[in-house]
Amino acid sequence: MRTRLLLAGAGVAALAACSSGEDPAPRAESTVPAAPSTVASAAAERPAAPDLAKPQTVVSGLEVPWGLAFLPDGSALVGERDKGDIRQIPVGGGDPKKVYQMPGVDSGGEGGLLGLAVDPAYARNQFVYAYFTSADDNRIVKFKLGDKSPKVIFEGITKGGRHNGGRLAFGPDGMLYVGTGDAGDEPESQNATDPNGKILRLTTDGKPAPGNPTAGSPVWSLGHRNVQGLAWSADEKMYGIEFGQNTWDEVNVIEPGRNYGWPTVEGRAGDARFVDPIAQWHTDDASPSGAAIAGDTLYVAALRGERLWTVPLGGGAPKAELTGAYGRLRTVAVAPDGALWLTTSNRDGRGDPRDGDDRVLRFAP
Repeated sequence: MRTRLLLAGAGVAALAACSSGEDPAPRAESTVPAAPSTVASAAAERPAAPDLAKPQTVVSGLEVPWGLAFLPDGSALVGERDKGDIRQIPVGGGDPKKVYQMPGVDSGGEGGLLGLAVDPAYARNQFVYAYFTSADDNRIVKFKLGDKSPKVIFEGITKGGRHNGGRLAFGPDGMLYVGTGDAGDEPESQNATDPNGKILRLTTDGKPAPGNPTAGSPVWSLGHRNVQGLAWSADEKMYGIEFGQNTWDEVNVIEPGRNYGWPTVEGRAGDARFVDPIAQWHTDDASPSGAAIAGDTLYVAALRGERLWTVPLGGGAPKAELTGAYGRLRTVAVAPDGALWLTTSNRDGRGDPRDGDDRVLRFAP
């Protein structure tokens, strides 16, 4: 009942803003635990799955939230794709404060300010990383929230009206992993010297990471169409989520140097040259974006499918949750307190915006 009242209140505020001809400002809708470290410790002692039956709207009124990453203090950074704004959601909740405006963002189509990642050593160096579409390409930058200009650490990822990739995530090894798309030029996914249609593995300075399959190359795996989800399980197994074309979206176990088949194959092909996905869905049921792992379950946010897929990593069939409840779902992440955070993407030009969109949802364990 409390959630319904919060959402109803958000709707009234959104309608009032729209009637005045102004875009509604992002605003807080509810509080979250103020001591994430304590909650996280408790969660570690008694692992519990996020309760998807008890949604909590943390923030509403965002415009196409894409990147989502947490600082060590438990506050969250969320990037708005088209505006290039980065906002910080305080620990304990509260109105999101604009803390950075990414210069040089060229939004349009599926481009703009995309993935965000926080340096594992943030408490010492305060570095944040972003993947965005510029006038010339897709690129990766590192910066501190107080910097005027970010430092470009990797550039030359071909941009397109679609399939720009964009997901950033630090792996258990401390290296920066990058999901890229084919930018509509499908054969480049099979070109080992081109960064498009790949998963890249970089150092924090944007250099090819030591131990990559080919020395001096940033490529970790190839043959991808549009990787937009990266996650690791407790045993450090890596998972990659990507869009299919007309038939199959994929969940893949990512192994170094392996080829995932695009554009030669889509979905399970049984072709020894390529790795088959562990799960696949018809594109109308998924069009998957972000991914996160909590416990032994992989959570996959679906755009066209307007649902949250749960994939049991210990075996069993994937299950659809929240179908149609919030529209298009873009990014999913696990917070320091063990809660699952989920962003909607109904203002991206392909959805039907609802009162309060776009929003950040939270599901406590």
